[in-house]
Order: sequence, then structure tokens, then C-alpha cells
Amino acid sequence: MSEFDPLAPFRLDGRTAIVTGASSGLGARFARVLAAAGADVVLAARRADRIEALAKELDGLAVTCDVSDDAQCQALVDATVDRYGRVDVLVNNAGIGVPVPAETEEIDHFRDTVAINLTASYLLAQIAGRRMLEQGRGSIVNVVSMLGMVGAGQIPFPSYAASKGGLVNLTRELASEWARRGVRVNALAPGWFESEMTAEMFADEQSMNWVRRKAPIGRAGEPHELDGALLFLASDASSYVTGHILAVDGGWTAV
Repeated sequence: MSEFDPLAPFRLDGRTAIVTGASSGLGARFARVLAAAGADVVLAARRADRIEALAKELDGLAVTCDVSDDAQCQALVDATVDRYGRVDVLVNNAGIGVPVPAETEEIDHFRDTVAINLTASYLLAQIAGRRMLEQGRGSIVNVVSMLGMVGAGQIPFPSYAASKGGLVNLTRELASEWARRGVRVNALAPGWFESEMTAEMFADEQSMNWVRRKAPIGRAGEPHELDGALLFLASDASSYVTGHILAVDGGWTAV
């Protein structure tokens, strides 16, 4: 009888994972989590010095990539296949967001936000997805946001919320198209976590008091509290899960 190991499905040994926006913050952490689970990690971002240092630490591959550039997205997947021969996991993490009231936001800012957060994620899912479909298996994790499901309220994020809301339903659509061909597509929806994008908000006591009052759990999230959710969606631990939006938001979207 084989030994029962409920943790085995979380392992990613022999798998290759691409993480975009991997130069800092949550993206860098996601890369570390996947590498710790055994994956060969490919780190993609515009800041070459940062991803090269992280790739050296994780024995991975750094690929300088501006996800708003179609050719660079194709080159990222090509470089991954050239090095490792396959693509098993794609974490669409690259994103931008600046709080601007809807009545004053420049339309070019809206377009730029959608281009990075939604269009680029779709393009990378297409390119990596084709390879996964050829392989007969793969897992795509789109990093969305609870703001893709509810309005931000006190802090205005119209373009960010719109782009993440689009990515939420794109996740469901791709999941429904590719499920029978072995490719799963899910989304990780963080609540309020400190990052470069939210640094100003986290430094403002009034904003943080609002978060503590509104979140049922009474606080913002800690980065390590995303580790398990990310690994679950990326690995075979979620082999019967597709089209799911996993909110890690302290109960924010539950009320």
C-alpha cells in the first residue's frame, strides 16, 4: 500500500511556472512560493536587475518583459519553452493601479490600466494556453482583486476595478472553454495587502482605520496569507477546480 500523503498534490516538482510582475512585492513572493514547492520558475518584469537577482536566488530564469508589448509576451513564453521545454503554470500577476476619482481620471490612464491588467493577461493566457493545450494540461492563475467584485468605496479605483472585473469574468470564460482539454483557469482575489501600489494608503492612518472597521476580520492581510491560496490554485491540489475566484480578503466580499 502506498503511503498516504495529503500534501503531495501541492508539490510542483518537474513543473515550470511563469510569474509576471515578479520584480517585487507579491509577485516576487509568489515566485518564491512556487520555487519552494519544487517548480522551475521564470520571472518576468521590466526591472531586469531585480528579477535577475531573484532568479539567481531561486535558480530560475529571468526574462525582461513589458507585458504591454505583444512581442515581448510571445518572447517570454518562447524563452520558457526554450529553457524548460514546457509551460505548466502561468501566474498573471503584473498590474498597475492608482486611485483617481472617476470624474477627474484621464481616459488615457484608464486605457493604460486596462491594457496592463486585462489585455496583457489575456494575451499571455492565449500564448501560454496554446502550449498548455498541446501538452494536455496546465494551470493559469489570474491575480485579480476583490475590487473586481465590489466597489472600492472610500478609495476610488475606477480603472483598476473595471480591469480586474473584466479579468474575473475572463477567468470564467477561459475556464469554460479549456476545462475538457486539461487546462484549468482560476483567479486569486486579494483584499488589502501592502505593496508598492498600496504603500501610500498603508501609510495613512485614516485609511487603515477604515480597513480595520470594514473588514470582518478586522485588519489588512499579511503577504504570507496568500501563499497557500496561490499554491492551491497552481498545483494539482485544485485539480477539480476551474473558473473559481478565490477571495483572500478577510471577509470583505462576504458582507
